[in-house]
Amino acid sequence: MSALRIANGKVLDPANGEVGVERDVIVVDGKIADAGSAPASVETIDAKGGIVMAGGIDIHSHIAGGKSNIARLLMVEEQRAFREPQGPFCGCGGGLSTMTAHATGCRYAEMGYTAVFEPAVVAANARHMHTEMADIPFLDTGGYLVLGNDDFLLDLIASGAGQQAVNDYVAWQLNATKCMAIKIVNPGGINAFKFNARWMQLDEKNPHYEITPRTILQTLIRAVTELGLAHPIHLHGCNLGVPGNEQTTLDTIAAAEGMPLHMTHVQFHSYGTEGDRKFSSGAAKIAEAVNKNPNISIDVGQVMFGQTVTASADLMSQHRNRGIASPGRWIGMDIEMDAACGIVPFAYKDKSFVNALQWAIGLELFLLVEDPWRIFLTTDHPNGGPFTTYPHLIRLLMDRSFREEQFAKLAKSARKHSNLLEIKREYTLEEIAIVTRAAPAKILGLTDRGHLGAGAVGDVVVYREDADREAMFSRAAYVVKDGTVIVREGEIVDLVYGRTHQVTPDYDASIETKMDRWFDETIGYKAGTYKISDEEIRGGQGSVKHATVRAS
Repeated sequence: MSALRIANGKVLDPANGEVGVERDVIVVDGKIADAGSAPASVETIDAKGGIVMAGGIDIHSHIAGGKSNIARLLMVEEQRAFREPQGPFCGCGGGLSTMTAHATGCRYAEMGYTAVFEPAVVAANARHMHTEMADIPFLDTGGYLVLGNDDFLLDLIASGAGQQAVNDYVAWQLNATKCMAIKIVNPGGINAFKFNARWMQLDEKNPHYEITPRTILQTLIRAVTELGLAHPIHLHGCNLGVPGNEQTTLDTIAAAEGMPLHMTHVQFHSYGTEGDRKFSSGAAKIAEAVNKNPNISIDVGQVMFGQTVTASADLMSQHRNRGIASPGRWIGMDIEMDAACGIVPFAYKDKSFVNALQWAIGLELFLLVEDPWRIFLTTDHPNGGPFTTYPHLIRLLMDRSFREEQFAKLAKSARKHSNLLEIKREYTLEEIAIVTRAAPAKILGLTDRGHLGAGAVGDVVVYREDADREAMFSRAAYVVKDGTVIVREGEIVDLVYGRTHQVTPDYDASIETKMDRWFDETIGYKAGTYKISDEEIRGGQGSVKHATVRAS
């Protein structure tokens, strides 16, 4: 029996209604246990003066897959510039927005995160994605499968095959790729780009299949709901980054018709056309709509100033942005019959009108959406900025005076287009624990994570209380992963690996014949080759399969 006691700290566990409760946290054999369960002899961490939370969970961070490696190749100078020192366990390698798989695990663990989810798994690259995620230490991981532009699905919808056929296809794909949720990127738009369309409105027909993004979205929302997946459709909507897209976002919220929908990196979808620059904040309108529609959740995709690289399956938007690449190079890839990928490096600048207003829009969303259980802390790493900027973002949310100081540094032209100074709200520590722990666990259906109740996994973090919240959250004092201390006094002291989360919804076996024929006639290799086996996921070890309940 292994056991650990974290003593004398103030427990912050919103999922169980504990806010600053002074109690010991006991971990026995990798699980949170009742206080009386610890053996007489037990290792003890003195957390006096510290805040004790569950391990952090990042719902949306591009940490693995083909696009990550392409970005590393494109930004090779960043790999050289950001080299971590050799530690007792490894040389973490380089990169910041393009850091290595190993460095990704180290930097997240140092900040107190123990689970991070890759939000854009292209099915054709799923095997690569799983292999790369297995190389990331310390973190539980899982992937969201990108559908909504794949030809088989679009043909099903266009031909009138029916909802049940779509449900079976979605379930087959989830089983084949070992993913845990469905992501839609610009529904129908990536496919339309292949037929020379450069814009795609919510109710505009695909030039080949003659179906609209609205139809694709509603069909997949129903599929995910009827299959019983915990996480709603994870939507990257139409017209990302386009001035005036606030209306598209509002129309998309209405299109959900009360069904659960998660809208991702909403900062990039909250732009109006007011003012002399024809670019303005739509954050107030979007936040109002989110507040009125309890079926909607969002993550922000906060812009943070500095060099980064944008990596997206939305080749339509990346092609549009190629002219503002910094440095001036980009890569676009078409993945036939499946999806696409575009890599555009970019430097966000506080003296740029557009970039400064993007920064303000993200903070407006954070502060105007009222329910912390339906908004999540993200930068859409690396698209809005590296995940290592989270501590700075937390300070911006918790410290109004600091936020106002940073606002004063922005381009004057942007400041007069933002209402940020009028918003007095400051996030509490409880709200930070919700948006970075309890709420992500809830929306992903991870009932044994994001809290410190008995039976939860032994992922525990101790932060030293500090009025400077950026300093406090930059480096945890202690991090425990599955009962093993991996960070002690801010330094990584052990090397462990997490697990991969997936779902395995049932489907009508007759779809196997259809998929075999499709792969033989269209793709050029066998469906059996496409499927990933259980043994391929972390060597057959450490996979967590979540049950789904198919709606009747």
